Amino acid sequence: MWGGRWAERFGAGPAEQAGCLLAKPSFWAISNRTIKKPMIKRRVFLKMVGGAASGAAFGVNCLVRAATAQSAPTSTGPVPQRVLGRTGQKISVVGFPGLALIHYDQKECTAGIQRALERGINYFDVAPAYGNGQCETKLGIGLQGVDRSRYFLACKTKQRQAEAARKELETSLKLLKTDYFDLYQLHHLVRPDEVKTALGPGGAMETILKAQEQGKINYIGFSAHTTKAALEALKSFKFDTVMFPINFVEYYLRGFGSQVLTLAKEQGAAVLAIKPMSRGAWAKDAPRTRKWWYRSVEEPPEVHSAWRWTLSQPGVVAGIPPSFLDLLDKAIDAACAYRAITKTELQELQRIAQGCQSIFVREDESAASGPPDPQTPWPDSPHAVRCGHWA
Repeated sequence: MWGGRWAERFGAGPAEQAGCLLAKPSFWAISNRTIKKPMIKRRVFLKMVGGAASGAAFGVNCLVRAATAQSAPTSTGPVPQRVLGRTGQKISVVGFPGLALIHYDQKECTAGIQRALERGINYFDVAPAYGNGQCETKLGIGLQGVDRSRYFLACKTKQRQAEAARKELETSLKLLKTDYFDLYQLHHLVRPDEVKTALGPGGAMETILKAQEQGKINYIGFSAHTTKAALEALKSFKFDTVMFPINFVEYYLRGFGSQVLTLAKEQGAAVLAIKPMSRGAWAKDAPRTRKWWYRSVEEPPEVHSAWRWTLSQPGVVAGIPPSFLDLLDKAIDAACAYRAITKTELQELQRIAQGCQSIFVREDESAASGPPDPQTPWPDSPHAVRCGHWA
C-alpha cells in the first residue's frame, strides 16, 4: 500500500468521485523531517488517475503587479533562502545547475561545488539524462563528505513506466552516494499523453510513491517545457513543485509561463524557475560567445534585472542558472543583491525582450496543436522535442 494524503494529491473532486476513505494520516521521520505518510491503496490510486478531470484553461495574468509582492532582502552575504511551498523546507533562491558539470573535469567540479556551498547554495539540481549519468557521478563525488543535512538534493527521471523509473532511481541514488532525494521529479514533460502515461497504471508515479513510502524520496515534482503538459500535470496530481521556464523574454514575447504560475498558486505548488537568465535564441548573425543552445544575459546589470524579474513572480521560490560555473557565480551575486524590481527595470527588460526570439515556442505550439516535431528546436540544442535529454 502507499500512503499520505494521496487522494488529495489527485484533487478533491476525483478523490470523492472514486469514493476514497482516507485513514487518519500517520507520521514518519525522513532525514530529521516529519512527513505525512500516505495510506491509500494501489487500486484506488489507479482509479483516481483514470478519473482525473481536466480543468479549465487559465488566462494570462498581469505579472508585473506582483513585482513588489515578495520580500526584498538587501544582504550582500550568503544567498537568500525561501520556503519551498507546502514542504516547509528552506532552499537557496539560486540552485546549483548540475548540468554545468558536463563542461569540467572532476577537480574543477568539486571546487565549484564547494565554492557554491560556501556562498550559501544548498539546493542542488541534477538528472540522469545530464551526460548519461556523468553529471550525477561528478556531483556525488563533489558532495562526498558534506553533511547530508546541509543540502537539498533534487533529481529527476525521464522514464514514464514504473520499472524503468525504478531502475533509474536506484542508479541515481548510487551515483549521488545518498540514500534519499529531497525532491524527485518527472523530467521534461512535453505532451499531455506523457503525463497520462506517467500517472497511469504501470506508470512512473507508482515507483515514485512506493519510493516515498520507503524513505527514498521526500517530495514530488515535475519539470515541463510546454504549457499543455504543465497544466495537465497540475490538474491531475497534487505535486509539491513545478519546474518551468519563468523568464522575462518568454513572458514578454508571448505570456509564456503565466498560466502555469496561476494554476501552481491555486494548487499550492512551489515554482522552480528554469532559464531565468535566457536572452532567447542566438540570432543568425550574432557571434556565439558560448557553445550553448541559447544565449544568456551576462553583463551584471542585465543579470541582476533578470533575476529580480524571475524572483518577483508569484510563487517562484528559486531558479536554476545556465549550465556554466561562471554564470552560477554571477547568479549568486545577483541573488545576494536582490531587491524588488523597479518599474524602470521592467520597462528595460520588456525593451530587450522585443529584440529576442523564444526558445520554447516550437515545443509549446507542437504540444498544443499536433504530432511531435522530430527536429530539435534550435541548432546545437540538446533538447529533442520528444526526447528532451537536457531539460
